[in-house]
Amino acid sequence: MSQPPNQPPQGGFGAPQDPPPGGFGAPTPPPPQGPPTGPPQQPQPGYGYPQQPGQPGQPGPYGQPGPYNSGPYAQPQQPGPYGQQPGYGYPQPQFPGAPGTPPPGGSGSRNPFKGKPALAVVAAVAALLVIGGSVWAVTATGGDEEKDKKPVAGKSDDPKPSGSGGAPVNPGDGRGDGGEDPEDLNEGRQAGESKVLWYKEAPDAPGSGADAPGMWITGETAVKAAYKQVFAYNVGDGKPTWDPIAFPEKICAVTPEKTAADKIVVAYMSGSSDRAKCNQMQEIDLATGEKGWKEEVEDGELFDTTLSVELNVSGDILMVGRSQSGTAYDVRSGKKLYDKKRYGDACFPAGFASGPKTIIQVASCGAGGNNAHDEVQGLDPKTGKVLWTYKYEKGWRVERAYSVDPLVVYATDEDKKVWNISTFTSKGKVLEQVGVDEDFAPECGWAILDRDLQGCAGVAVAAGTLYLPTEATSGANEIVAINLTTGKEKWRAKSPADESMMPLRVEGDQLIAYVQPSYDAGGQVVSIATGGSSHKPVKLLQNPQGVADIENSFYSKDIDWVDGRFYISTTRLTGNDESKEKLMLAFGK
Repeated sequence: MSQPPNQPPQGGFGAPQDPPPGGFGAPTPPPPQGPPTGPPQQPQPGYGYPQQPGQPGQPGPYGQPGPYNSGPYAQPQQPGPYGQQPGYGYPQPQFPGAPGTPPPGGSGSRNPFKGKPALAVVAAVAALLVIGGSVWAVTATGGDEEKDKKPVAGKSDDPKPSGSGGAPVNPGDGRGDGGEDPEDLNEGRQAGESKVLWYKEAPDAPGSGADAPGMWITGETAVKAAYKQVFAYNVGDGKPTWDPIAFPEKICAVTPEKTAADKIVVAYMSGSSDRAKCNQMQEIDLATGEKGWKEEVEDGELFDTTLSVELNVSGDILMVGRSQSGTAYDVRSGKKLYDKKRYGDACFPAGFASGPKTIIQVASCGAGGNNAHDEVQGLDPKTGKVLWTYKYEKGWRVERAYSVDPLVVYATDEDKKVWNISTFTSKGKVLEQVGVDEDFAPECGWAILDRDLQGCAGVAVAAGTLYLPTEATSGANEIVAINLTTGKEKWRAKSPADESMMPLRVEGDQLIAYVQPSYDAGGQVVSIATGGSSHKPVKLLQNPQGVADIENSFYSKDIDWVDGRFYISTTRLTGNDESKEKLMLAFGK
C-alpha cells in the first residue's frame, strides 16, 4: 500500500498520501492510521478517523454516510497507566486531589471504522476518490521521489527471576529511610502468585497533589522522582542505595530515558509563585546519587517561555524544548550547543522527539493563514542541521512519534476527522502507512496545547514491526502486530484475561506485555512469540490478588520489567494524607 504523496487525502483512515487505487481511502503518501495519541481523550477509531468519546457515528469527512465516524481522533483519555507526562508549553492537567478534577476515564482509541467490513471501507473510499479527484495531505521536500512506507522502534530487557519469601522488605515512607512494615502485602498470597519484594509509601505532597515523573532501573538501583525529591532503592530488597536528593522547588520535568552512562537530568521550578519558570536543570548519577552539572534554561523570544519544558536525550545530546523553540546541550558537561528557532514561513519548533541517533523536530508553520501546515524535520543531533523536511498538507497535525529510529508518525486532521500512521525512511520519505481497520488504544499522556510527541506507552516497534493494543469495549482486548513495510497485519494475540493487555517492549524473539489488574486478580506480565504460528500469551508473572487494588489505584503510572522483576510506580501524588498512598512497588518470584 505504498504510494507517493501527490494528492489530498480522501476520506479513509486518513493520512497524507496519494490516493491508492482501490485502497483503504487514505490519500497521499502512505498515511498512518493508528492509535490515537493526544490530549486526554479517547483514542481514535479505525483507519484514521478518530471519534469523540461517547459520540455516535456521523457522516464521513466528505459528507458521505459510511464508515467514517467523527470523534476525538487520536487522543487518549488520560495519562495512561504508564505515567506519561504533559508536553511542554501546555497547561497542566487536573489530577485527583486537584479541585474540580473529573474521575479518570478509560484509555484507548475509538475507531470510526469499528464494526465496518473492510470491503465497505474500500468501496466508500473508491467512491470518494472518483468524486473528489486529486487531493493530497502530505508532500516531501528533499531527496528522490519514491513511494512512501514505514519505520520501527522498541526497547528490550532480559527477564531474570529474583526475590525471596516473607513480607515485603523495608517498606519505608518514601524518604528512603526504611522502617518497620506496617502491613504485609504478601499476606494471603496464593500459589503461583508473585511476591511483593518491597514497596515504598509516598512522601508528603500538597493537598492539591504533585507530580512524580520518571522511573529509572539500572542493574542495581531503582530510582524514582516525586514532588521535590529523587529517591534510590536497591532493586532486590528496596533498601536505600543513596540518600534522597532534595530540591528547593517542585520537579517539573525529567529525561524519560537514562543516558548510556546511567545519568538523568531533572528540571525543577525557579520558585513557588505563579511566575516561576521550569528552568533549573540538574544532572544526577543514578549509580551514586551525586549531582553533576547544573544549568539554567533561558527563555526564548516573545511568548516563548520556560513555564514548562520537555527534556529528551539522543546519545550525548540533551534537547530542551520550550513552547516555541529548543536548545541542545552536551548531556555530559551541560555545555550549550545550539538553538532551534523560528524559520521560513512563520515556522516555529512545536515539539521534539529523540532516538539513539536521531532528533526529530515538528514545526508549526503559517498559523492561521492559507499556508498553515506542519513540517517534520530530521536533525543532526550534534549540530542541529536539518537533514530532510517532510511537509504535511494544511489541516494535518502531527500528534505523536511512536518511534524515532525508525520514524513512525501519528497525525490527525481535525476537520475531516481522520488520522494516519506512517513510517518514514532515514531520508524522510514515507515508507508505508498502516492499513489495518481497527480501534487502537495506546496509553498516551496529556498534550492539550503542546506536542508531547513521545508521550505514549503501550506501543512497541522492533524488527520492522509495530505492536499496538486494540480498544477493549468489553472484556479482553488484543495486541496487533503490523508489518511496517507493507502496512498489513501480521498476527494478533488476545489478552489472557478480561482486562486490557499493553505491549511493553520486544526482548529477542518475544514481545513482553502487561495485562491490567482486575478487582479480583493482580496484573500479569506475559511474553508473546513474535515469530512462528502460535502467538498465545505465556505468563511470566502473576501479581497477587491481595494488592490488585493498589495496582489499580494509580491514576497514572510508570511500569517496567527488568531482570525478572516488575516495577510499578505512580506518576501523580494525590496529597491525601489519609490514603496511605504508595509511591512504588517491586514484584518478583
